Amino acid sequence: MLVLGSFIALGPLTIDMYLPALPTITGELLTTDAAVQLTLTGTLLGLGLGQLVIGPLADRYGRKRPLIAGVAVHVLASVLCIVAPNVAVLGGLRLLQGLGAAAGSVIAMAIVRDLYTGRAAATLLSRLILVMGAAPVLAPTLGSWVLAFTSWRGVFGVLALYSLLLLPVAARALPETLPPERRVTSGVVGTLRTYRHLLRDRTFLGLMFVAGLAMSAVMSYVSGASFVFQEQFGLNQQQFGLAFSSGAIWLILASQLNPVLLRRFEPHQLLLGAIAMAAAAGLLMVAVAVSGVGGLFGVLVPLWLVLLSVGFGLPNAPAVALARHGETAGTAAALLGATQFGVGALISPLVGVLGNDAVAMSTAIAAGLVLSLTVLVLVVRPWRLVDDSEPAPVPAAA
Repeated sequence: MLVLGSFIALGPLTIDMYLPALPTITGELLTTDAAVQLTLTGTLLGLGLGQLVIGPLADRYGRKRPLIAGVAVHVLASVLCIVAPNVAVLGGLRLLQGLGAAAGSVIAMAIVRDLYTGRAAATLLSRLILVMGAAPVLAPTLGSWVLAFTSWRGVFGVLALYSLLLLPVAARALPETLPPERRVTSGVVGTLRTYRHLLRDRTFLGLMFVAGLAMSAVMSYVSGASFVFQEQFGLNQQQFGLAFSSGAIWLILASQLNPVLLRRFEPHQLLLGAIAMAAAAGLLMVAVAVSGVGGLFGVLVPLWLVLLSVGFGLPNAPAVALARHGETAGTAAALLGATQFGVGALISPLVGVLGNDAVAMSTAIAAGLVLSLTVLVLVVRPWRLVDDSEPAPVPAAA
């Protein structure tokens, strides 16, 4: 779990560490807030597209080799970001960074499915969501500390160093969980056939968009938080790190309570309750932001409830979806991950388009969550699901 967590953290760290520097980057590169936010969109697109490529490669060549290649790409992109001369080049390099970081996300999920299914998979995914929650907690604060000693370019130096340290971990500490006899050998045609099969599964397709739209709420928060907290409410970079971290703590709390609730409820039952509660909290956040009641604290309270609810939803959606497609876990995990980051990349820029204030951020968050609930109810219909999958035997090495 610690090894997988270190690779899953690469994506959130890549997304979040430079957030405190967004206003500074805008000034230094003589560009606009919206243009700088597009560098975040580029990272999300890279994370999504990269998983579509790396997932099938992981099913064909095993888990380790694509992971090592992806981390190496991340090292190269991070080093080049240090010397980016303008926002256009920085955006392109952030896309490349996302492509490299995608390997950690998709292969970690595939490894979980190699070893577990059903409640066991949901439980382990909850532990890994702890890492996805802790990374946003630490990343802006760590970025603020780095900015206290160097410029925003130093943030990318830290990311380069982290991914460089992961290379020997991928080569030596990670076991290969997909033996040659279980690998897919059908090539590009077979990969396309697998994607077609997955996309024809109504339940899998619905769960894919439920998870993606829920993630879009988190990405809208990530995209707009630095401008809302620093420019609208006047927080400095260090205070922003603390405010941002306060939200991610609720995501962590939910992910760790989820295994406890899984002792009494099925993953699809928890998913329905979580998304419904998240949508209600998102609408409440819009109302508070529009009215201006409570100022910063008035925005934070419903935001915390949103993140708490999403923290229950994120582990259970992929657990239910992957249980249906264990034979092509890498490709299935790739579609799930690509949709999460792809939908996030499409919706999160709305924050900048709508004005980079609390109303804009809360509107984008609520829109993603209401759409997620709509897809869950109309397409997935979780009350009809029966999770009859048994946990796979726990390997001795685990």
